[in-house]
Amino acid sequence: MAHKTSGLSSCLDLWREKNDQLVRQTKVAQNLSLSLRRQQLVQDVLEGLRGLLHSLQGLPAAVSVLPLELTVICNFITLRASLAQGFTEDLATDIQRGLERVLETQEQQEAKLEHGLRGLWDSVLHVSSLLPELLPALHHLAGLQAALWLSTDRLGDLTLLLQTLNGSQSRASEEPLLLLKTWRPLAEESDGPLTLQDARSLRGVLLTAFAYRQGLRELITGSLPRALSSLHEAASGLCPWPVLVQVYTALATCLRKMGKPQRAMLYLVEAVKGESTWGPPLLEASRLYQQLGNTAAEIESLELLVEALSITHIPEAPQLLIEVEFLLPRPDPASPLHCGTQSQAKYLLASRCLQTRRAEDAAEHYLDLLALLLDGSEPKFSPPPCPPGPCVPEVFLEATAALIQAGRAQDALTVCEELLNRTSSLLPKRPRLWEDARKGTKESPHCSPWISAIYLLQGQAWVQLGARKEAVSEFSRCLELLFQATPKDKEPGPASSCEHGCTSDVVLQQLRAAALISRGLEWVASGQDNKALQDFLLSVQVCPGNQDASFHLLQTLRRLDRRDEATAFWQRLEAQTELPQEKATRSLPLYLETYLDWIRPPDRETLLEEFRTSLLKTCEL
Repeated sequence: MAHKTSGLSSCLDLWREKNDQLVRQTKVAQNLSLSLRRQQLVQDVLEGLRGLLHSLQGLPAAVSVLPLELTVICNFITLRASLAQGFTEDLATDIQRGLERVLETQEQQEAKLEHGLRGLWDSVLHVSSLLPELLPALHHLAGLQAALWLSTDRLGDLTLLLQTLNGSQSRASEEPLLLLKTWRPLAEESDGPLTLQDARSLRGVLLTAFAYRQGLRELITGSLPRALSSLHEAASGLCPWPVLVQVYTALATCLRKMGKPQRAMLYLVEAVKGESTWGPPLLEASRLYQQLGNTAAEIESLELLVEALSITHIPEAPQLLIEVEFLLPRPDPASPLHCGTQSQAKYLLASRCLQTRRAEDAAEHYLDLLALLLDGSEPKFSPPPCPPGPCVPEVFLEATAALIQAGRAQDALTVCEELLNRTSSLLPKRPRLWEDARKGTKESPHCSPWISAIYLLQGQAWVQLGARKEAVSEFSRCLELLFQATPKDKEPGPASSCEHGCTSDVVLQQLRAAALISRGLEWVASGQDNKALQDFLLSVQVCPGNQDASFHLLQTLRRLDRRDEATAFWQRLEAQTELPQEKATRSLPLYLETYLDWIRPPDRETLLEEFRTSLLKTCEL
């Protein structure tokens, strides 16, 4: 018996020395830059830990060996997770095997089959009071289990584990962040086997990661005071610089939404310090400047964002430890910290230039964006999620609107032609339309609103070029398609994905009004007021709430000296303007909003006042 004990002790010393040697090798590899030598050295360490674990677990479980065995398991899991840059579910198998080995020493192997990992932890921590020498290593393993459950969002299991570790079986606290703060992992003995990362360091990582995840979740759900508290907790913890940039940006977002822009700006200033330029704080800065009404600074922030996303960052050699980044949620397009790709940032820049009437800049940015999309240098374009962005055809339409607004009508026609070539399969043929009309067929071919919008914008480009005949032809083609389309054409596919701002019938209604007003204005310019009158009358009928159509109609009635009709219509129009106007709950597509601005009468109030004065003079006579 003495000989067996001596042999086990000798093997234990050898195994421990092997573990310590592998840990030292890992620390050597940690100090090397990214290289094949570093990669090979780390792989050698990983295989060494795997072989050592196989040797330890090839013997019956023994309490005297378990502290070393559990430490080797912890080192093995730490290294595997660091190489994978995150936790994977298969690591749970290594944890489970370690727990089962503890129970084997107490002849409680049946517990491992009943309640999964959570049940195993309950059983192991229950018997650990009888095995105090195992507690430091078990706390270390529990920290890795907590990291795995946190990274996979199993917060219920995580809470129960922390309650058990804290001895709070009464469930006095169900707040994981508070439980993490009160958890005090037992320190490994100074003469114990070496570890890659001790339990106390792991607890700090867990605390920071959980506080950040919770703060981000509360920020998204609108619980701003709680989010502020959680994010402050994360910022005060073990935060590597890339994570701290995210935390500062989230704090700025939270403070902006709470109406505290100056405090938000302080965090953004901190976030952009350093050698590297980070996307999320630049995007948040643009939102903050937009809220403050500082358009120049907003546009500059978006330009810097585009530049930052165009830079290829060389990755640094990762720490061979469990880091906060491993435990953070995957990038979510719905997150306020998601800044997307270069093309998405370029779209934000172009659209904001268009909205703020920086036409020349908008045109150039849209052309750059189209070049990115057409040459395939970026992954497939998807719209920015917040607010909902357009599909690719609408990007073409917005580019066309920007070019027209910048006075580049010929370039606008070129963009329209490119879009028509790409969407020709969706365009109903004229014979089909005429044949359906002749037969009185009720079924109308599906035609997305943006197909009609191409012709509408082409018509406006011809107006800018002074080609009235071509303009009228394009407006008529647009109307032909629009009056074939009906609101019931809400099929899945390209059309529905583009109608992000409002319902299909609202878009159709406004497009019809815009095309009729545009054609009517061309009739006015050519002295054909009677034809213009027909178009303006029809525009009022198809879109009763469109005051622009009403004003154009009123002006035309006045020019035609149809005084009684003009007076009656003016009285109705004035009554409408006195009523509180309902604001649209959803905006129209940007290209259509831009277009409607072009055909809006600039002197509506003056026109109403002139009619009021004229009516008073008539009454006096």
